[in-house]
Amino acid sequence: MPKIAVVIPAYDEEKTIGNVLKPVSAISMIDDIIVVSDGSHDRTANIARSYKARVIEFDKNHGKTYAVLSGVQSTDADIILMLDADLIGLTEEHVINLLQPVLDERADMTIGIFNSGRGATDFAQKIAPFLSGQRAICKSVLEKLEEYKVTSYGIEMALTLMAEKEKIRTQLVYLPNLTHLMKEEKRGVLLGFLSRIKMYWDILFIFGLIKLKVIFDSK
Repeated sequence: MPKIAVVIPAYDEEKTIGNVLKPVSAISMIDDIIVVSDGSHDRTANIARSYKARVIEFDKNHGKTYAVLSGVQSTDADIILMLDADLIGLTEEHVINLLQPVLDERADMTIGIFNSGRGATDFAQKIAPFLSGQRAICKSVLEKLEEYKVTSYGIEMALTLMAEKEKIRTQLVYLPNLTHLMKEEKRGVLLGFLSRIKMYWDILFIFGLIKLKVIFDSK
């Protein structure tokens, strides 16, 4: 049986992280639960420890990509399950459905897509599934990211484009009744909007870098 680790990057997610860890910690096939508290100022780390998660804490915020890769580098698991810390409605069934195609060797990576959760988040993932942070991935695939430059929100885009370029088997998994807090809800309208703009800028930046690499590698 392959070893499975869950990596959850978190920045001030005390309101929701318990709801993510509760179903994850109830699944016996998961060997390691790693919460990366990325400069949090609230009770995120303490709540994670109460669910027996292994916690990596940073004094300052380094961004999602750094947090995820730090978690990945801290485990020897064969399969990594990436989950966001702000999910609402996560169930054991969602987790198992994300893992199963990789466990069965039908895919090297799954991408979770919200379905019937909330209109705004459902629509965003339908038009841009590559933005989803819910993924089960063979660790060997994640290790290939060392060849790519990713910025703070670039990991999902980088994984998607890398999978296309290198013919990595990918499967979409629909996750009914699952959603997450929007940035505007967590940080207020202004800060949430600015955070969203930064996220889209980082995604466009990494998209450009990787497309250039694909073009030059093909010549």
